[in-house]
Amino acid sequence: MRTAIIMGSTSDLPKVEPAIQILKDYGVTVDVRCLSAHRAHEGLSAFISEANENGTEVIIAAAGMAAALPGVVASQTVIPVIGVPISGSVLDGMDALLSIVQMPPGIPVATVAINGSKNAAHLALQIMANGNKDLKDRLLADRKEMEKSAMKANEEVMAKYN
Repeated sequence: MRTAIIMGSTSDLPKVEPAIQILKDYGVTVDVRCLSAHRAHEGLSAFISEANENGTEVIIAAAGMAAALPGVVASQTVIPVIGVPISGSVLDGMDALLSIVQMPPGIPVATVAINGSKNAAHLALQIMANGNKDLKDRLLADRKEMEKSAMKANEEVMAKYN
């Protein structure tokens, strides 16, 4: 299992580190790069060419402001791309969110919440689980644990207030 996480700026790293850790915790190989669509387009294209050949199954692209990175990545591959809009400007990430979700037909980018790298990692895992029964079983078991935790919290609230 292999993914790539590309960010447009090193200032995005603290917001994508949770995704890196989640993927590594599941045993996924993660190739992490800082390649701006605007300032490092040749390096970005070279990396996407590499990802197209090395077994990368999902690419997570995180960017703020104009947030062209996820769309530029998606335009150069048929590997599923998940966009993570990053906050940072006066628009608090709404500019990035709108930029990422407004892709032209035929060049889709799945988009998660602003600063939502954790969900990007989980979505990447779900995509990879379609061809990996062990990963699918682990994700299902983790969902059961989330449910148990939520039900325990419910019981605690009920015990305190009912």
